[in-house]
Amino acid sequence: MKRIVIFMKKNYKIILLVTALSAILFWSFKPKKETIDPEKDKLILELLAMVLEKGHYRPVSMDDKFSNDVYKNYLDALDPFRRYFIQEDINQFKKYEDSIDDFIRNKDLKFFNITYNKLMERMNESKSIYEDVLAEPFDFMIDESINVDYENLPFAKNKKELEKIWKKQLKFSVLSSIDDKEKLQESATDKTKNKPFEALEKEARESIEKNLDDNYLNFEDLTREDWFSVFLNSIAERTDPHTFYFSPENKERFDVSMSGKFEGIGARLQKKGNGVEVSELISGGPAWRGKQLEQGDLILKVGQGKEEPIDIAGMRLDDVVKKIKGPKGTEVRLTVKRVDGAIKIISIVRDEVETEETFAKSSVVEKGGKLFGIIYLPKFYIDFENKDKRDAYKDVAKEIEHLKAQNVEGIIMDLRDNGGGSLQTVVDMVGLFIDKGPIVQTKYANATPQIMVDKDEKVQWDGPLVVLVNNYSASASEIFAAAIQDYKRGVVLGSKHTYGKGTVQNIVNLNGLIRGNTLGDLGSLKTTVQKYYRINGGSTQKEGVISDIPLPDRFSYFDTGERDEPAALPWDKIEPAKYNTTGANFELVIANSKLRIEKNPYFKLIEAYSKWNFDRKDDKIVSLNYIAYKKELKELEAANKNFDGLKEFNNNLIFNSLPHEVNLMSTDEALNEKRKRWHEELAKDAYVDESLNVLIDIQKNVKASNYVSIKK
Repeated sequence: MKRIVIFMKKNYKIILLVTALSAILFWSFKPKKETIDPEKDKLILELLAMVLEKGHYRPVSMDDKFSNDVYKNYLDALDPFRRYFIQEDINQFKKYEDSIDDFIRNKDLKFFNITYNKLMERMNESKSIYEDVLAEPFDFMIDESINVDYENLPFAKNKKELEKIWKKQLKFSVLSSIDDKEKLQESATDKTKNKPFEALEKEARESIEKNLDDNYLNFEDLTREDWFSVFLNSIAERTDPHTFYFSPENKERFDVSMSGKFEGIGARLQKKGNGVEVSELISGGPAWRGKQLEQGDLILKVGQGKEEPIDIAGMRLDDVVKKIKGPKGTEVRLTVKRVDGAIKIISIVRDEVETEETFAKSSVVEKGGKLFGIIYLPKFYIDFENKDKRDAYKDVAKEIEHLKAQNVEGIIMDLRDNGGGSLQTVVDMVGLFIDKGPIVQTKYANATPQIMVDKDEKVQWDGPLVVLVNNYSASASEIFAAAIQDYKRGVVLGSKHTYGKGTVQNIVNLNGLIRGNTLGDLGSLKTTVQKYYRINGGSTQKEGVISDIPLPDRFSYFDTGERDEPAALPWDKIEPAKYNTTGANFELVIANSKLRIEKNPYFKLIEAYSKWNFDRKDDKIVSLNYIAYKKELKELEAANKNFDGLKEFNNNLIFNSLPHEVNLMSTDEALNEKRKRWHEELAKDAYVDESLNVLIDIQKNVKASNYVSIKK
């Protein structure tokens, strides 16, 4: 089955490493004993190259320049903070800088093996270093500083210099922690319990060492296969930012993120020491319904039905998850240790679990004596394996019906931070707001554009409409916003422009390319196969969708999104599709909004804050002298006070869930708490407030007949 997806870039290397580690403190790794199958790796490399050369929208020449780009990308991925490799290692690697294309062509793993083995060696050396450094107090009276622009620093010349880098970074972490502790003491009412500097410094070192030890355990979960995936993606991402390789485990995670569903017990797990802890129960899941498993339970053993349970101490988190997940209707027995020390065996029958935060949700709010609705859509999700299951199009249609039942007079479609999803889903969804017509054009390289059309004349919502976007509204979100804008069906409001991803990807199952594969699951490749274009002929690639009403935000002065990606495909345009607009004139609505924004002190403050942050973007040197550091912080805090008003905004509006959801919330504390937090956020949201002003203005100044029907 062809899976067409249009997500914004999700950096695989970051996903891989950040999920295993936290903040900047990851230092050590002890590779596990595992079965290594070089023939499988060679086959994956061969298939990757074949798809990139024959199936990508813009195949790149695998030559010396390509090799140089992959080389730099790969080393940045392995050691982004310059904490492991030294110049001696780089000299060894550099001999192969121009040869990666040859290694790929010849299915030669030499370069990967050399870098992987050296990385494991350097990581193994690191644990004793941070233990030694943190064993003694730091001298914060000497005059020294640290450059925190880690990724642009050169590699250390030798081990001695590398140890100095580690020491400075750890010293910076301890100094920052001391400052936090001092602030807590300053705000405490009982000053008699205040500790001297020496005690705070010792506590900070111990706390950071514990964090490092925990991160060390997380890092142990990474396998050679994980690191090989990093190498493969350094190759894939040289074609464009949205092409990358999924290992089997990460492909499964991607499917869950797209569908919002999986089969299991409905619990989120995290590593804790050598064990695995229950961090959250998913509302509505079997574990939540059973009311036996609790947040904070430490899982000791996992058993399948009546089989003998297996001790999972020291096991990789992914392996534990695999043992707990399973087909609907099957039983898993967990031996857990409660927070109070009690040991309990819990039987749970697996079921389909829906991750509620993935799905569309709506709320109502009254302003100016009128009731309005807001629909938040986090992504354009769909279950590729079962089209009869819920998807974003069906869910938004239901939310509209719920809002119509409350007699709302306008709707905000909130697509902020929506990274995209299914292409067909967004085409169907635009159809909820127009009678019929072309929605988007797609084009393979050197091929005639294809027009995707909404053929259903039914209009689910024919009232005032605002589409709320930001810099991270991407792909499908941009198609939606562009279509609404081109048809003059509503007003697009938000950041100056959206992300700027105008490409379409296809998921290629590498297993399907080989007959009689005996080497195991080869994973999948998400590769760019098409570009898409607005019905007006313009591309959203790099440029994004320009908001009708641009609102200042913290990225106003920064170039964010696709335009900041060196391997991004270029902008272009094609012939427009044949379409008619509603003929609506939103000029007065837009002008009124811009006037309000100009006069609004809160938006002025956001603009000033963005400019201030932009002016500071090159401040990378931080003092490690206690007195100088505190002085720098004091100056920074004084400047920050100019923007204290950003924390105080409240639109004084009350947001409420709809009746069908209120019933669910009465028996679901977790859902009730999530909705309460969402409504509190909406009450502090100036962008939603202005969106409501625009809806009121549309209703007042634009006749319904002018924005509902497409003019023929």
